[in-house]
Amino acid sequence: MPSLSDLEHQMQRTLSKAKLKLSPLPYCSEIELALFDPSVLQGPIPHDEAQAIVAEPAYWSFCWASGQVLAAYILSKPELVKGKRVVDIGSGSGVVAIACALAGAEKVWACDIDPEALNACAVNADINKVDVELIGALSELLEPCDLMTAADVLYDRDNHPLLDSWLKHANNILLADSRMKQLPSTKFRFLETFEARTWPDLNEFEEFNHVRIYYA
Repeated sequence: MPSLSDLEHQMQRTLSKAKLKLSPLPYCSEIELALFDPSVLQGPIPHDEAQAIVAEPAYWSFCWASGQVLAAYILSKPELVKGKRVVDIGSGSGVVAIACALAGAEKVWACDIDPEALNACAVNADINKVDVELIGALSELLEPCDLMTAADVLYDRDNHPLLDSWLKHANNILLADSRMKQLPSTKFRFLETFEARTWPDLNEFEEFNHVRIYYA
């Protein structure tokens, strides 16, 4: 089981001064995560470290706006997941998977191709005292699931064809996204829009602070 110290060492391989701190989420206060501590960024980042950060960003060290919104949405409507078997795709910090577990899901899988993100999911699940299973790909899922969740996975166009393919694994999908105003699939129904910011705040363009929730 990885520790908070292990996660910090992961980050320090690319950013030597990196630190993590436990952060309650501004839009989902029921959940606390180990996230990047921006107070360490005093002065310029060395060129080689900056290049390494761009090449292999630690997405899991931030809680993106869509993840917070989807987690808060699930906690406000626990009937969406209660008693169900849920797979969270592109889990990152694990915020949505953790929300599903807190809302009463029977079983939750956090799926991410980044093994360091899975380490973060494990640590954050432990912080929030919930059980989450870790998988690196859907091919590792050997049991049926009722619902799939995903937040902020459409920034990469290579992921767009996955939307329809996910329906082969689950009858229902709950999706949150702040990057696309129209989904590349006709099988999803728009539900609501919420305003939120990534935490720690990256001062992203205002358009990325509007999170849309969809259901298939």
